[in-house]
Amino acid sequence: MAKIALMFPGQGVQRLGMGKDLYNKYLKAREVIDIAGDELKSVIFNGPEEVLKLSKYAQPAIFAVSVAVFEVFKELYDVSVNDFVAAGHSLGEYSALCAAGFFDFRDGLAMVRARGEFIQKASEKNPGTMAAIIGLKKSVVEYICKQISSFGICEPVNFNSPEQIVIAGSLLSVNEAIKLATAAGAAKCIILNVSGPFHSSLMISAADDMARELDKYNFNVPSFGVFTNCDALLTINELSVKEKLIRQIKSPVKWDEIINNVIGAGFDRFIEIGPGRILSGLLKRIDKSKKVLNIEDSMSLQKTLAELSK
Repeated sequence: MAKIALMFPGQGVQRLGMGKDLYNKYLKAREVIDIAGDELKSVIFNGPEEVLKLSKYAQPAIFAVSVAVFEVFKELYDVSVNDFVAAGHSLGEYSALCAAGFFDFRDGLAMVRARGEFIQKASEKNPGTMAAIIGLKKSVVEYICKQISSFGICEPVNFNSPEQIVIAGSLLSVNEAIKLATAAGAAKCIILNVSGPFHSSLMISAADDMARELDKYNFNVPSFGVFTNCDALLTINELSVKEKLIRQIKSPVKWDEIINNVIGAGFDRFIEIGPGRILSGLLKRIDKSKKVLNIEDSMSLQKTLAELSK
């Protein structure tokens, strides 16, 4: 029995036309994306690109396309014959949880739409930005963030790989952190094109709003477990998921730790489900020895199915 880990991407991978190839060729993809509604479908397929980039559209769009891709894959490959786990980066956690069966697509879409609104509201209340620091160790980035606390909140929020860490906070504090990181020998510091300081303590109000929103939903016993962002642990208990999704909004994404825990649990094949190959690239930075496939269109779908049949 193969042990396969599914990875679902987060915001930033959106692109015009994503999912359209599968939508045109597979009924399962069409059913999912049609449920998302004509307005969102039009933005995904036709744009304009400036609108698709907005969190209000990007988050439900990526969620819808990722779930559509998974449903096509599940129809063509019997997931019950192998041992599966899943993980999703930030927003992608909702795709992973939906794929595992913690909730259905309609409920997941409603949660994701609410989440985007709450994060946008918190970002307007506490403006800020994010930056990727490349080439410095975790301990150094954490020390830098403490050093500039007098300028405002600045925190490490995405531990993507051993040497790629994203920080978030006020604009002034992030810019000061970049100066110190550059002086400390960072290979590169990149301000991200985002609308707020996601996954930082500046998102506490969004987490509070999400807590009230999640009270509306019942979660199910899943078909397989999901490694969750806030603690990097395998979650199979549906009763604990709500609390973890609330924490996720205001806590760092422990992606490198998640991948190491997945590998430690014996999973040696990875499939990225959804637009782009960002998580495939991060996997190679964490462990070059692991094989990774992806599914985002009919060509990559057929290639992955062929590899799995070997």
